[in-house]
Amino acid sequence: MPDLHPSQWHSAAAYPSSSSSPSPSSSSPGPHNEATDEVPKLPPFYSPRPIPVSRAISELDLNTISIGKPNSEFSAHQTPEPESELPGLVSPQFTPPSTPGIATPSSQNDPLQRLPKSVPVDSSTANGGCGSKKPKLLEKLPEVNCVVRARIPTTTGTEMFLHLYQNSEDNKEHLAIVFGNQIRSKSLDKVREGETEMDRLIRGAYTGRLFPGRTTSTLPAEPSGNGNVTAHAPLVRIHSECYTGETVWSARCDCGEQLDEAARLMSLPSTPTHSSGGVIIYLRQEGRGIGLGEKLKAYNLQDLGNDTVDANLLLRHPADARSYGLATAMLMDLGISELKLLTNNPDKVRAVEGPNREIVVKERVAMVPIAWRKGGIGGIRSEEVGGYLKTKIEKMGHMLQMGENS
Repeated sequence: MPDLHPSQWHSAAAYPSSSSSPSPSSSSPGPHNEATDEVPKLPPFYSPRPIPVSRAISELDLNTISIGKPNSEFSAHQTPEPESELPGLVSPQFTPPSTPGIATPSSQNDPLQRLPKSVPVDSSTANGGCGSKKPKLLEKLPEVNCVVRARIPTTTGTEMFLHLYQNSEDNKEHLAIVFGNQIRSKSLDKVREGETEMDRLIRGAYTGRLFPGRTTSTLPAEPSGNGNVTAHAPLVRIHSECYTGETVWSARCDCGEQLDEAARLMSLPSTPTHSSGGVIIYLRQEGRGIGLGEKLKAYNLQDLGNDTVDANLLLRHPADARSYGLATAMLMDLGISELKLLTNNPDKVRAVEGPNREIVVKERVAMVPIAWRKGGIGGIRSEEVGGYLKTKIEKMGHMLQMGENS
């Protein structure tokens, strides 16, 4: 084709030579119909949006997805070949959880509107269902102070109140995630010297809801703070920070799944046998207390053939360096004296009660892995998490049986 002056480009494109071979780009496209446009089907990790809750991992066939070529053909009507198990890298969350409580896929046929089995516990007796170990307890509970509280709406429609705490033991910002508006912090509601009503509104020491133009921290006919203990034994989860399991989709542990499931259970409506709401105490003690850097070293040792306990010991750390005195003090500040504890760890039952049983755990609610409850459909399925759970049962005394159902 002869060279054209720039002024001739438009006309040449509009009237192509008849001798040129037709192509999709040179033929007349005709009227554009947006309804016929097809959006290329990309694998879930190319989308910033979370996978819908009702979509189970088992519906995906990773072998049909070309990760390196997102525009490759991927037929929605193609029937994937069945697989006995998914690759170990598969996490129940391909994208960061959109909100606690919904990230782990679930089946519509599951009894999601009820709590798992719970068992009565009594740490004051040898056979009270709290195991045989006696965890080391702090002689004195630390002092805690709720600095600020804020309402957090979630994509499921559930609201929670995030409480940020300071304490006398460390400089970390520990959190209490409170579902429902019946549980309040005593230290937050306490009137502080020199503060104005706007100061109280800004730090979250108000009753009811905030709205534009509100100027007082209390509403008419409402008391200032509760000052009383919670009337029922709420559902409580003591959760230690896990960056890898909660943020970067690690299938080495079930921490992210447990956090999501705890929030989901606390978002359930009230029933005759279950009161809605609850508290997740979120402690900043990454890697069972050894920190993220040491935890990553432990991961490398695990890849060399050690389990999660031996890896910590080889790094000259305890198998579990966590403590729960802060959790006890925070629960007391929230007016909770009795609770139902979401855990498989018997050490938590004794430790969260405090040195003088300032708090009493009435029931233990098991956290059964979703993959176990649903026969391998959904949840985390990987060689690493299987070994991790096995070690927690055999070496750390967690009260969970392989294959247990809720």
